[in-house]
Amino acid sequence: MNRRRDTPPPRTGSSETEVLRGFLDYLRASIAAKVDGAPEPGARTAAVPSGTNLLGLLNHLTCVERSLFLGHDITDWRGTFRAAPSDSVADVVARYRETVKRANEVLDGCADLAAPVPRPRPGKPAPSIRWALTHMIEETGRHAGHADIIRELADGTTGR
Repeated sequence: MNRRRDTPPPRTGSSETEVLRGFLDYLRASIAAKVDGAPEPGARTAAVPSGTNLLGLLNHLTCVERSLFLGHDITDWRGTFRAAPSDSVADVVARYRETVKRANEVLDGCADLAAPVPRPRPGKPAPSIRWALTHMIEETGRHAGHADIIRELADGTTGR
């Protein structure tokens, strides 16, 4: 079994923004590390009857980040749980990390957690930054847990 060293939760500043962003970035790094280096075909092999797999989880999180923080309109949420057959593990991880970088650039300009997320989506109200950060923590944490189990089933790798 390949055991990664566990990384403890972040020690953040005391402001609500620092805590929320610190935990979100911690979870983002955890799931990216969990998928990074996963072997093919295990990274895209369904480990459970629902079809959930590592690449699909990270592809889905990329789409959620794009929708929530960058204003992309996602019309097929079920489809986001599948990576393209031509996508490699490195492709999916790189796309996720680039999306996170762009989302953080948007968040860097947001001082008021009660303000709406500044995204270009005419006609669709944006949630507050506080809600968006909290939702992204929940979504990323849930799928990071799924990824922990799926990665261990794929090649025995454990830890964050």
